[in-house]
Amino acid sequence: MSRPGQGVMVPVTGLGFPPQNVARVVVWEWLNEHSRWRPYTATVCHHIESVLKEDARGSVVLGQVDAQLVPYIIDLQSMHQFRQDTGTMRPVRRNFYDPSSAPGKGIVWEWENDGGAWTAYDMDICITIQNAYEKQHPWLDLSSLGFCYLIYFNSMSQMNRQTRRRRRLRRRLDLAYPLTVGSIPKSQSWPVGASSGQPCSCQQCVLVNSTRAASNAILASQRRKAPPAPPPPPPPGGPPGALAVRPSATFAGAALWAAPAATTAGPAEPAPPPALPPRSPSAPGGAPTPGQNNLNRPGPQRTAASVGARASIPPGVPALPVKNLNGTGPVHPALAGMTGILLCAAGLPVCLTRAPKPILHPPPVSKSDVKPVPGVPGVCRKTKKKHLKKSKNPEDVVRRYMQKVKNPPDEDCTICMERLVTASGYEGVLRHKGVRPELVGRLGRCGHMYHLLCLVAMYSNGNKDGSLQCPTCKAIYGEKTGTQPPGKMEFHLIPHSLPGFSDTQTIRIVYDIPTGIQGPEHPNPGKKFTARGFPRHCYLPNNEKGRKVLRLLITAWERRLIFTIGTSNTTGESDTVVWNEIHHKTEFGSNLTGHGYPDASYLDNVLAELTAQGVSEAVAKA
Repeated sequence: MSRPGQGVMVPVTGLGFPPQNVARVVVWEWLNEHSRWRPYTATVCHHIESVLKEDARGSVVLGQVDAQLVPYIIDLQSMHQFRQDTGTMRPVRRNFYDPSSAPGKGIVWEWENDGGAWTAYDMDICITIQNAYEKQHPWLDLSSLGFCYLIYFNSMSQMNRQTRRRRRLRRRLDLAYPLTVGSIPKSQSWPVGASSGQPCSCQQCVLVNSTRAASNAILASQRRKAPPAPPPPPPPGGPPGALAVRPSATFAGAALWAAPAATTAGPAEPAPPPALPPRSPSAPGGAPTPGQNNLNRPGPQRTAASVGARASIPPGVPALPVKNLNGTGPVHPALAGMTGILLCAAGLPVCLTRAPKPILHPPPVSKSDVKPVPGVPGVCRKTKKKHLKKSKNPEDVVRRYMQKVKNPPDEDCTICMERLVTASGYEGVLRHKGVRPELVGRLGRCGHMYHLLCLVAMYSNGNKDGSLQCPTCKAIYGEKTGTQPPGKMEFHLIPHSLPGFSDTQTIRIVYDIPTGIQGPEHPNPGKKFTARGFPRHCYLPNNEKGRKVLRLLITAWERRLIFTIGTSNTTGESDTVVWNEIHHKTEFGSNLTGHGYPDASYLDNVLAELTAQGVSEAVAKA
């Protein structure tokens, strides 16, 4: 099949505007943490263009046209989006496309995310899909754009080539993006002279103006202290990935904020589809021309300016690390932003550093490098839908593990909280032939005593798998099984080492559970359950203890104890697959989330958790 061309950016002049008398569609975009340029909506772009025509050095309050973007402001001088409640700044750019392309026609292509909401594709992908659609191609391969997805127009679906998972997509007509012809008036070119109008006194503008004043203080301080010179070499021991505050293009010809100062989320940013690899930024271009702002240059040159503007932190400059708001960081992003403004206003240099990102996955591994785990037979275990056996009589199960007590002590039954010398609190609520409410029994191994009727009630409300668990000490009698939905567990060796285990390879475990319908043992039988984030990858060191943990995890998987159906602690979603009290390490090369390595006590802790579920080494060998 002939492949449609990619929606590339049309050639522009040195100022970043279309040639004279040539109409082009304008699309404003912002850079997210995956290095992907995400388009603003057509309505927002029209608003930005209208503000640009009135005041090319002003600021754009996005909340005036989109209620979801109330915290965000675009500073046209520095070409950055500013979030007021966190102090986060992100690069923005002004891109141009052919009027006959998707944005010129107001056509938006969207995919359906896990929550059922529709998310717009990046603009170049949207244009590529529309080109193929107009040429009546039955399908489209997005590999040339760096994505492992196939688009099927007949079924209007997107399929992941690796996982074979499908998502719905749709083509929607919206407002066309704004058009521009030729270059803008000379009075609005960059750099811009001083504004002759009265300054706005609204809260947003005051905040933006204070940021500019802080930047001016930095520049004045730098001019007083040091003559123009090449950037100094990196200081020994300087923090990696630091972003130094650079002179503004309006004053010295470089980008004011060379790169995003934090990793907090931008406006209305959707999560990418599963297994969507981040794309690399545009290819480097020429160095910025003095007196020329990022707005007036093509995208590749703007990216080059951002890359070239990175600098190491000079000695004595305080570094403020900033992390995502969803996690925990040394400095809250808003506090870092305010601190930076105060230091800059006092004439002191400051640097906002990038917080490290977790390394969730190892480097790519070829199939020939994947090996079986020594001493563990096979590479895969599957669990099927539970076949309901003939129910075991609850009374028979309880009596199997209990010994009658003729003269019980005068203490509480910890199930019904009545005294053992009186009748069970379940008298009149639960009736079982042969189980009198005053009967008391002692569990064989642990010796804890309860009313027999209370234990029968507890067993009847559980999984009814023939096992019994002491409610006081959690000792398990019999073989405990869980309510894990059907799925697959794979395990193998990969030729990479975990932090703290440099002398061993790594055991990788891959769990995969599809969505399905809840069974009789689940909270809402007959109702659909979701399975978010699968396949899930987990890691163990390939040493004696790591292999022991793997063998026990295989036993726990076969007993359906690894996962269950419940409510997610992170999202609050109900009727979804969640972990079941056996912790796994899902972060491969770091431990920023607490679910990675190094962790000297993890293997011992997980062995204790497995024992609490009735899974021990003796059971695994049996």
